[in-house]
Order: sequence, then C-alpha cells, then structure tokens
Amino acid sequence: MTRQYPSSEQWLKRAEQTIPLGSQTFSKSKTQFPVGAAPLYLEKGEGARVWDIDGNEYIDFMNGLLCVSLGYADEDVTQAVYQQIQTGVSFSLPHKLEVEVAEKLVELIPCAEKVRFGKNGSDATSAAIRLARAFTGKDMVLVCGYHGWQDWYIGSTARNLGVPEATQALTKSFPFNDIDALKSLVKQYHGQIAAIIMEPMNVEYPKDGYLSEVQTLAKANDIVFVFDETITGCRFAKGGAQELFGITPDLATFGKGLANGFPLSAIVGKAEIMDLMEDVFFSGTFGGETASLAAAKVVLDKVDNLNIPDQLARTGQYLLTELDKLIVKYNCQQFASTAGHPSWSFLQLIDCNGYSSFEIKTLYMQEMLARGILTFGSHNISYSHTNEDIATLLACYEEVLPILNTAINNRTVIEQLQCEPLEPLFKVR
Repeated sequence: MTRQYPSSEQWLKRAEQTIPLGSQTFSKSKTQFPVGAAPLYLEKGEGARVWDIDGNEYIDFMNGLLCVSLGYADEDVTQAVYQQIQTGVSFSLPHKLEVEVAEKLVELIPCAEKVRFGKNGSDATSAAIRLARAFTGKDMVLVCGYHGWQDWYIGSTARNLGVPEATQALTKSFPFNDIDALKSLVKQYHGQIAAIIMEPMNVEYPKDGYLSEVQTLAKANDIVFVFDETITGCRFAKGGAQELFGITPDLATFGKGLANGFPLSAIVGKAEIMDLMEDVFFSGTFGGETASLAAAKVVLDKVDNLNIPDQLARTGQYLLTELDKLIVKYNCQQFASTAGHPSWSFLQLIDCNGYSSFEIKTLYMQEMLARGILTFGSHNISYSHTNEDIATLLACYEEVLPILNTAINNRTVIEQLQCEPLEPLFKVR
C-alpha cells in the first residue's frame, strides 16, 4: 500500500529556499516526517480529518501538536471569531474579552487567582520563571519535561546552540518520578533555586505521592512550584492536571488547547506572585488580541459545559485498551508498548533485533500514513474523534503491527522503506 506526495515534496524544495527546514515549527518539519513516504504540507481540516496538498485524506491524531482540542473548523469557534473580527482584532486599549476569559480561567483552574495572556507556551513558561526569580530573589531553575524555546530552558538541552554558557548554568534538569534526584539537586544548590517547573505528566503517570513530595520540597525551600500545563490544560480535566491529581501549584502555564488552534497561552497563579506582573516586564502587543480570545471563550465554555476532558479520556482509554490487546495478539511486546494519559497517549517503539527505534518508527509511520492515519507515534485525541475513527485506527494497527513484527524478525525493515530512516535529533521526554 502506497501513497504519492509529489506536491508536498515540490513545496518542500520551494520552502527550503526561504524557510529553514521548510517549516516554522520543528515538530512539523522534515526532521519528523520521512520525506518520500509522508505528507509534508496540509491544505485543510474539518473535524478529525485533514487533507494534504496532494489530495490525500487522513484521520488526524496529531491535531496541530495538541492545540486542536475540539476539532478542525469547529463551527462555534469559527462563528465567534468571525463575529469578533468584524469589529476589530487588536485595539489601542484593552478589550472586555480579556476580562471574560481571565475570569473563566480563574473559575476553572485551582491555582488561578490572576491571569496574564501570551501567544505560545514559551511566552507563558518564560513569564513564570521571571516571576519566580523576582518573587524569590534567586536565579537557579530546576526543570522536568519540555518548556519551550527560550534561553532559560533550551540551554539545558542538546539544542543549546546560541545560548550563553552563563545562562545554561542556571538551569538543571531532573528525571520524572525520581524524588531522590530532585532532593539531591535541591541540596546541591541550596538557597539558590527560584523555581521548580515541570510537566505534571507526559509519557508516564506520576507515582503515588510524587507530585505532593515535589510540592512539599519546594515549599520547605522557598521555591516557587510551577506546573507547565501547556498540553495537560483543558485536556486532563477542566482545571488541568492539577485538578486531576489534586495538587495545586503556585503558578501554572496553559496553551495548546486553550483556543482550538488560535494562538493563545496563559500564565495563572497565586495573586501574591502574579501581582509582581505590575513590576516584572511581561508585555506584548498581541497579548489581548481578540480573535484568539473569542475562540478561547467558546473553548472554555465547552470544556466546562460539555466536560470535554471526560470525553477525551473515554475515547482514548478505549483506544489504549484495544491497542494493548493487538500488541499481544501480534507478538509485538518486544518492541512496542503504550504509555501516557488516554487523551494524550503514545505507541512507544524501542530498539529490536539490530534495528534502532527510529528505523522501526519510520516503517511504522510510512505504513500508517499510507493507510490514512496522520501520526508520528502519539494519539492526540480531539472532541471530534468518533468511535468510527478509533475503529479505523485500530483496523490500521491490525495491518501494520504484523508488518512491523515480520520485518523485524526477518530483518527486512530497511528494504521495506520507501525513504531514508528518521534520525534521532532532540529528546526532551
């Protein structure tokens, strides 16, 4: 089974003349999709489906890197944005939508007493760190998970090119679910740490008591405790992972699903810290841009009134339960497993029989894409995914898992590829 992507490949060549990697976003670029066996540009989307520029249709399990939480071109969001842009998008003074959306966030999110808006997750996490440093008078930051492209965080990763060494030295990373490793860092840098910022969950669930221990450690050492809920917000529960796990941080950052694909992020938290925004400089021309706020108002009302997170969890749990059965049915346990929250789960592939996980993943993506499933290994569930969509996905797994198993056992993975294997570049989780 094959698909052709000539227009995608032509546009990539054209784009590379003016755009590094041919994409504005690293995770949407050719580094993540096997050129020759994958679509590279999309044309349109509706509900849970998208169409590439060659006319191929897909059920989308990426959903704009999790920012499309309701589904593409949601009618209510589209109508609200349309009505708003008739009267203006960016104004010379604040707009009442800023207040209305902030009030809704305070209503839904346990830690939220005050709110400021940004445009992407990096805006919000960077604001949180600046606030924490101002509040504590300390400079060091401890991180767990992915927190954006700004110097303070990315300097602690392999993608640190261009970040001054002095900045790199102020951020230290710790592994998830390892409280002893975190305690060691807190002891080593005693009295220097402004913030502990972490994704409350990504690939694995927090161990019983782990998040509570982190919170206790932070409080005992006068460290601001920050949840990066850029992904988990509006997805794990109405109030995010902090509601789901019963842990209220000092500050939290939200983004992705806030506005169903429109650019908006938020930093929320305790008033005594957030009030420092009157002195800490965090300001942008488009922070109060009304098209995104109009979208967010609709999204948050739906999250609340329709309990969107509950629906995402039910849909995703059925998928995980059935996929786990298929992994066993086709004897794929030696290289495949599932992980993550039902609304944001992963098919994890590991090295097997001399093949790297990236070689196996390339064959997996090639075969799933050929069958009309847009994924790079995750299952990012949206409210638009139907039972039929999940059935189609599982039917594709019924075909693809045996192909992977046979290719690995017969050592024909590379021979079956219609492209060069993907290469490891950047791992943060």
